[in-house]
Amino acid sequence: MILLLSSPAQAETVSEKTIRLPPTSLAAWYRPDNKRQVWLHNMFKLRREMLAVSDYLALEDAAGVAKWSERLAQHYRKIGEMVPEWQEELEADLISQLQQSAQQGNYEEAARSLRKLGLNCRSCHRDYRAVTAAIYRTPDFSQIHVEDSETLEEEPYRRVMERLTLLVNRIKIASEDERMQTALESLDNLRQRLDDLGQSCESCHKDNAPKSRILGTETEKSLAALEQAIKAGEQKKTGRHLGTLAVQGCARCHSVHRTLYDLKGAIAP
Repeated sequence: MILLLSSPAQAETVSEKTIRLPPTSLAAWYRPDNKRQVWLHNMFKLRREMLAVSDYLALEDAAGVAKWSERLAQHYRKIGEMVPEWQEELEADLISQLQQSAQQGNYEEAARSLRKLGLNCRSCHRDYRAVTAAIYRTPDFSQIHVEDSETLEEEPYRRVMERLTLLVNRIKIASEDERMQTALESLDNLRQRLDDLGQSCESCHKDNAPKSRILGTETEKSLAALEQAIKAGEQKKTGRHLGTLAVQGCARCHSVHRTLYDLKGAIAP
């Protein structure tokens, strides 16, 4: 459990918010501890089974309810088997009540039991879903290295990011101070470093799609336009193209990965 405190500059009171961390036993059902995302697959099954039971209750189809409620019971119980700390939080008796009511033809009562079960699910999701995704579904960039195409050395991801930031700012400074050669050399270096970075995307993404969306054609066009603006000494265009490049090549990736990664670093047990 983590307690977050915030004290606005002009506020007299301190606000508090508690984040509940999931049991560490949950890690066994996520990568890298497990080759498959077992926990997620179980959640997907539960969602599908609850929908099926709801549909068959509406149709008053006893056979359909019996089939899917049995599967629902199986995968619901599996939650406590995988994470023993959550065993007492489960309400498996609701599924038994649902099945019994359906067998007796009391579909309204069965539907009521299903709704109560859904509330139990939502309560757990409210407490744990977001923080669990941040901890267990966010890539661990500290374990990823990027090969420098010039030195052939493996560099830590953080160092690579710091270098990219340095190069972008150096281009801005040099172009503003009319040091064209330094700006162009920094741009060439930035191109190469971005290409090196793109190779590391394959650590997680087995196809080329994510790399193409962020470091693909649009980014290449922005790099070319930036080069032309620097050579022409057009500072306003240089700044505009540099800003576009920062959105295409930096902000897009950061919005997907960095925010969650920083959050993971702050809350991970």
